[in-house]
Amino acid sequence: HVSYELRAPLTTIIGFAHFLSDPSTGPLTPKQAERLSEAGLDFYNHNVDTSPEFYDKIITTRTLQDRIDTLAHVRDAGIKVCCGGIIGMGEQVDDRLGMLMLLANLPSHPYSVPINLWNEVKGVPVNDTAERPDPIGLVRLVATARIMMPQSVVRLSAGREAMSDELQALCFVAGANSIFYGD
Repeated sequence: HVSYELRAPLTTIIGFAHFLSDPSTGPLTPKQAERLSEAGLDFYNHNVDTSPEFYDKIITTRTLQDRIDTLAHVRDAGIKVCCGGIIGMGEQVDDRLGMLMLLANLPSHPYSVPINLWNEVKGVPVNDTAERPDPIGLVRLVATARIMMPQSVVRLSAGREAMSDELQALCFVAGANSIFYGD
């Protein structure tokens, strides 16, 4: 059993997380971002996922401009932005670099840049084009992110379980400075 002191905030957090993940609620508004900041939210994760050129091929629930606007609202509310992308969805190296260019050219670099490897999800059309990236290509992407956004925390995120210990180590040598642990 969970005590009321824990149950009430957890119910609120879980309910709010569900609200944010529901595409029918639309993009985050400036007022919502302010309320999150006032409630004590420090970090907001909102990935751009890929380059502007590849975005429409994989995402249909919101536009890239919606995502960029959400990032601006979060940043303007004083919340730290965590924003990266997913690689291995069938994009080309130029798309990966385009994603990094987009992030590096935001008004301020994201506090955190998660690099996610695509994990297959049943019934999702991206599975038809998904392809695991070349390991050295991943290391190069991490190094490029580090050079382009030197103050950002470059994180190895989703898909890291499929990376060998050696590949993870190479990513750290190349500039990653954080890895998520667990599921």
